[in-house]
Amino acid sequence: MVKINSVMHGSPSDRHGVKKDDILVKINGHGIKDVLDYMYYAADTEIELEIKRDGVPLTIKISKDEYDDLGLEFETFLMDNKQSCSNKCVFCFIDQMPPGMRETLYFKDDDARLSFLQGNYVTLTNMKQEDVDRIIEMKLNINVSVHTTNPELRVKMMHNRFAGEKLKYIWQLAESGIKLNCQIVCCPGLNDGDELRRSLTDLGTLMPNITSMAVVPVGLTKFREGLYPLTSFNKKTAGETIDIIEEFQQVFLEKFGTRTVFPSDEFYLIAERELPPMEAYEDFSQYENGVGMLRSLIDEFEKALDMAEWEGGERHISIATGYSPYNTISYLAKQAEERFPELKCNVYRIRNDFFGETITVTGLITAQDLIAQLKDQDLGTELLISAAMLRRDSDVFLDDITVPEVEKVLNVKIKSTQSDGYELLDAIMGVTW
Repeated sequence: MVKINSVMHGSPSDRHGVKKDDILVKINGHGIKDVLDYMYYAADTEIELEIKRDGVPLTIKISKDEYDDLGLEFETFLMDNKQSCSNKCVFCFIDQMPPGMRETLYFKDDDARLSFLQGNYVTLTNMKQEDVDRIIEMKLNINVSVHTTNPELRVKMMHNRFAGEKLKYIWQLAESGIKLNCQIVCCPGLNDGDELRRSLTDLGTLMPNITSMAVVPVGLTKFREGLYPLTSFNKKTAGETIDIIEEFQQVFLEKFGTRTVFPSDEFYLIAERELPPMEAYEDFSQYENGVGMLRSLIDEFEKALDMAEWEGGERHISIATGYSPYNTISYLAKQAEERFPELKCNVYRIRNDFFGETITVTGLITAQDLIAQLKDQDLGTELLISAAMLRRDSDVFLDDITVPEVEKVLNVKIKSTQSDGYELLDAIMGVTW
């Protein structure tokens, strides 16, 4: 049962007399406890709502088009509280955050519902058998943080005594036809090497219902006092990990017609190896895990550059980026400069003093580091930054400083861009839509 916070004007529920503060009890005889139940059962064309109004049970029948929204809104998106993580993973980035940041950055979610609705990865340690049964009944695909298929090692890595036994849910889901995207955060000396081979071998037995796997390197900040002693990947260990993954890619490709498992771009950057060609990423199923982002960016940018025509006079701008993609961004900027003599594009590599120099990705650059390292630089008329530096759908950096505040200090207009080669070239050229 859940309280209805509002009813959208003109919606099927509004037209049939459902009111704010009614209590939703059942849809077509099924109890409703959260957004998954609501969305699944409300997809029918013939709906029977069981509600309570001031404690009095009522039944309301509604006819609608398939998948039309009933128009009910609740206090929270999930219709109840978000489930927090019950693990204390040795590699958890949130445990490596400095004190004093906004409270939401310290919340660890491990909510399976967000896997279906927003693509989040979950460890399954919060789940019970009834949750797995519901996923199977609803035929919901899921994203799983596996990390290792060795039960004892999974317990150690997650500091959760149930982490090993919950691996059985992966097998139950896959064998029931549920499609799973999997993620492995790889830590040198723990789940790399032979342990990584074991995990990939085990997960390979569940194909084709394991549809993709991403292997990403652990990220370590300078705030690790009292935490498990981890080390970062280096050129040698990153290369060895790529070799293992590419070995399995070939096996899976020959057996199933798909590579399935992919190392994140960061492994290639650390190993100082050339990125694979576009076709090696297949359908870019692990793009959000940083798999193929740079290759896609390069290819899109080069295609856009082939078609671009310069309009207007001279233009002088700058780009701020992290250490990892610096060479790639510099290469693209140089290509644009060579194509258009009117363009001058400086690329600045921002050292991550806030989290520590071992953090080299662009998305974790703070406003403080931008200001400190760019305040005396010649930035031209515009500074381009990645939208990944900002809170989603906002102009606020991780350290709660806003874009206008940085613009004021640096005395330059700032424009954020997505990881898209076409958009990046438009921003460099000053094209607006």
